Amino acid sequence: MAAMDADTALFAPAPSALDRAVEQARAAVGLPVGTRIVAAMSGGVDSTVTAALLAKAGYDVVGVTLQLYDHGAAISRRGACCAGQDILDARMAAERIGIPHYVLDYESRFKEQVIEDFADAYLRGETPIPCVRCNQTVKFRDLLDVARDLGAEAMATGHYVQRAFASGGNRPQLRRAADPAKDQSYFLFATTAEQLDFLRFPLGGMDKPTVRQVATELGLAIADKPDSQDICFVPEGKYTTVIDRIRPQGALPGDMVHLDGRVLGRHEGVTRYTIGQRRGLNVAVGDPLFVVRIDADKRQVIVGPREALLTRALSLKEGNWLGVEDSLEAAAAAGAPVLARVRSTREPVPGRLALVDGEPRLVFDGLEEGVAPGQACVLYDPADPERVLGGGFIVATERAAT
Repeated sequence: MAAMDADTALFAPAPSALDRAVEQARAAVGLPVGTRIVAAMSGGVDSTVTAALLAKAGYDVVGVTLQLYDHGAAISRRGACCAGQDILDARMAAERIGIPHYVLDYESRFKEQVIEDFADAYLRGETPIPCVRCNQTVKFRDLLDVARDLGAEAMATGHYVQRAFASGGNRPQLRRAADPAKDQSYFLFATTAEQLDFLRFPLGGMDKPTVRQVATELGLAIADKPDSQDICFVPEGKYTTVIDRIRPQGALPGDMVHLDGRVLGRHEGVTRYTIGQRRGLNVAVGDPLFVVRIDADKRQVIVGPREALLTRALSLKEGNWLGVEDSLEAAAAAGAPVLARVRSTREPVPGRLALVDGEPRLVFDGLEEGVAPGQACVLYDPADPERVLGGGFIVATERAAT
């Protein structure tokens, strides 16, 4: 009998990608089968597969989609509502999966909390990161309240990030995704400990090819749907189109000034420029010039050589902390060593926190280039580089002596 069991196991088919994904989803959720979970469904591949996996794993899944914006309105042209197509895709997917689906109109709060904040940041001479702001406000604050109102014990999203517990610990950690190419931990640094208790990320241990394969095995129509590349409310990547419509004063001209004080020419509005920009300056002094600072109050764009972009330290605001200390300020007061990531496309570099006049500050061990106010500085644990400790928004930078 034992020999027959061994033979059966030997010739049993290997688990499919779908079977493995279902087990990974159960492990990521960590709640009894039958528990109600709200799945945030954007209409894309990742969120759709998340909802489908949870349903197949035996959870009581409720799909929720947010109506956030209208591309037709964004570009002053009717009939270009990509958001509408995404909602239709989410609705059709929910029907295919066999789960209830709700669409919530969040356009007004999204406009106020994300789009207007985006435009105002550019007016201040900053380089905003609206995906963080959206997760911080609309998705992980407002939508979590909806999930609780629906009787859910958790909310799941299609983000590529992991939620895990340290050995012997009962407090969840936020960790980088298993697939470095898809890791979204930079955009989720503002997730609070309370929110992390309620959130689940079933795709965090998978790569994108596996997710698409699972979508195909599930028979989902969006299996080959392209990933979105631009900021969702910015048509064709032209962010100035949005800003000019709601904050036209951003297009007021001003002086293009060299670091040495020379006025080199005129610009077409501070919202047209970001720190580190080289192209489109329309000034020449022989050596390449880069935008090194924006003085929005004086409507000046300050340019200089590349070495002027080197930064030794930065100040943070709106900090969030997921480490053992009580807050980012407490970690800064202790001089905690960290790994700091100042752009989503860069790897973290070593530095140390400090508290200056009650405000958290990050001092790099070396020098970083092109650090821009308005972007996020996300902090990771030097002893465990996959673990997110928190971070904040960059409010000011200190240039290296050149």
